[in-house]
Amino acid sequence: MKFGMNLLLWTTHVTQTHEKTLNDIKEIGYDLVEVPVFDRNPGHHANLGKIIKEIGLETSAVCACTPEGNPISADGNVRAVAAEESKRAIDCCAALGADLICGPMHSTFGVFSGVAPTNDEWKRSVEHMQIAAEYARSMNVRISSEFLNRFECYLLNTTADTSRWVDDVGADNVGILYDTHHANIEEKNAAAAISDHSHNINHIHISENDRSTPGMGQVRWTETFDALAYANYEGFLVVEAFGTAIPELIPVVKVWRKMFETEEKLAADALAFMKKEWSARVSA
Repeated sequence: MKFGMNLLLWTTHVTQTHEKTLNDIKEIGYDLVEVPVFDRNPGHHANLGKIIKEIGLETSAVCACTPEGNPISADGNVRAVAAEESKRAIDCCAALGADLICGPMHSTFGVFSGVAPTNDEWKRSVEHMQIAAEYARSMNVRISSEFLNRFECYLLNTTADTSRWVDDVGADNVGILYDTHHANIEEKNAAAAISDHSHNINHIHISENDRSTPGMGQVRWTETFDALAYANYEGFLVVEAFGTAIPELIPVVKVWRKMFETEEKLAADALAFMKKEWSARVSA
């Protein structure tokens, strides 16, 4: 098993100025860093990828749809923007040297219609992802689309919904990003959600119910790790946590107080927790 750390704990835009943080993450013992590609600048990420590779870390990318590029919009012009934004994000992923991009790529975070998703919105999202998947395949990139809790999204809220969506997309390079934070809110049985749909899960975010240090909250970790081990999950386990270091993210992720000593302490504690839980199962 390999373990990763999402850099959104520190920044929404990773640059050379974060080289010390990257080195710290490597020294703690992580194998991978997950890089936000919100700016969609392939040239920047090509240079960044070289720095990360020299440090000895692997990479994945994370992105999200903008309000101007919502894949489920009834406006064809907006959907065209969504298609272009997804392609540029995939370009950044490839430029990093990564082979996986993840995030809620099915619809725009925090945009609601006030009613349940319609069949037309579902079809638009599927069609959007089919286009993105074809382009990603040409770049040797896999996609892991993340379902979100009901307070952040209304199209995909559960593993089962997302698995059906992945089946409708019908692309072998598209799977589910299973995030333990969202699952803790939406799933009645985390173990069943994982075991029933493990064939479509290709990435995992290890994230606590309060977005702080994994293992110190209320996520059903025993059932989660048991189910992942039973399913022979072989992808990365990537920590996603948030603090108060990034002002623009505070109102987005609703983290109003700092719940850990330092970002580096959280990263170290999270890695120790994951390794302990995983080794207890693979050695059993």
